[in-house]
Amino acid sequence: MSRPPLRPQHLLIITLIGVLFFAWGAWLMRERAPAAPLPWLADFDRAVLTPLADDRLAMSQLPAAEDAELWLQPRLDGARLFYRVALQVEGGIWQLDAELELSAAERDSLLAAVNAAPGGGEQQLGRPLLEQMSRYRIINLQLLAPDDQPADAIASTLGAPRLRLELADGQAWVYPQRGLTLHVVDERVRMLHAVPRKAFKQP
Repeated sequence: MSRPPLRPQHLLIITLIGVLFFAWGAWLMRERAPAAPLPWLADFDRAVLTPLADDRLAMSQLPAAEDAELWLQPRLDGARLFYRVALQVEGGIWQLDAELELSAAERDSLLAAVNAAPGGGEQQLGRPLLEQMSRYRIINLQLLAPDDQPADAIASTLGAPRLRLELADGQAWVYPQRGLTLHVVDERVRMLHAVPRKAFKQP
């Protein structure tokens, strides 16, 4: 028994289905366009990250703002002093947290000045200290990212990481030549941490 001939409308439907499947396959196989670089991060890299990688970054070179603060963290293993400021940039607010280098005597002096006990809670210091300590060296910093910051925009700005290490929660993107590590979860940046590059060479 012969099969009935296909009607023109059936041929049209079959052709349309074939075209749709071809287009869908091409869409799946297409290369993703690179994300646009972040101009503010390129500027921050030149002004802050590069000097820190070279171990020559002072507090005075950090972004200044009216809400910048100094916080003393009286840990059991020694007091730590941080410069903190919110960076309002295109795409959201990044929280900057940079640690100043202190001698043992300076740590003890600050603890005594605010009557803080090792292991106690953090204390904000007065703004006059910001100018007094402007020449102090920065030994590490971190930037906490907004909730929805795509990681590929960071890579477009700073280049591809040399290493990608799997973590229990996401990945670590490592730039040893920059002294830089990014914490990435679900293709979104959580945090950027930077130190002098020589720290990556220490055993």
